[in-house]
Amino acid sequence: MLREPPRALLIDLDGVLRHWDPTVATTVEHSYGLEPGALLRTAMSWELLRPAVNGEITDAQWMALVASRLPLDQAEATAAVTQWHQHRGSVDPAVLAFVRDVRAAGLPVGLATNATDLLHADLVQLGLEAEFDTVFNSSEMKIHKPAPEYFHRAHAALGLDPQWVLFVDDDDRAIRGARAAGLPAYRWTGDHGLPYLRRALGLT
Repeated sequence: MLREPPRALLIDLDGVLRHWDPTVATTVEHSYGLEPGALLRTAMSWELLRPAVNGEITDAQWMALVASRLPLDQAEATAAVTQWHQHRGSVDPAVLAFVRDVRAAGLPVGLATNATDLLHADLVQLGLEAEFDTVFNSSEMKIHKPAPEYFHRAHAALGLDPQWVLFVDDDDRAIRGARAAGLPAYRWTGDHGLPYLRRALGLT
């Protein structure tokens, strides 16, 4: 007997549905004499990132901390971070089409992302605010991926046992956390994985 397909989808935002243009940071870094990669490396340091995605500080406070760590005077550092942060990424049209097809087939889709309090504004700016049945924002939940509790709360909110919720993410740690919580999880490496995901969800 064939295994029944999942009954819902949880999908990550950054690296899956949203992509960032690396030349934006490169241009800003060059303009302000920063080392290549300095902006992202500083912003993604766990010491600064964790409280932002856990809802302990706002996105604005996070960016202020990033600016304070750059080897520039305060005015230049703030200007550099502001210029970089104005870029809010772009949507992968193939992934968006997939999300729409999943919902059209009657399966709920939840956005599962480690994000700050800027997420809602980002979704509006990207035209994604109506593309999900529910949004699981770590900064609102006060818990972030890859904690299994994050996934327990997500599948419970969907009203499904974990084995019926397929999770898609580009981060190995998140994949391991989802599997530890009992969800089937697919490690995203690009749009070439969409045919497999469509078959897994029983889409024609």
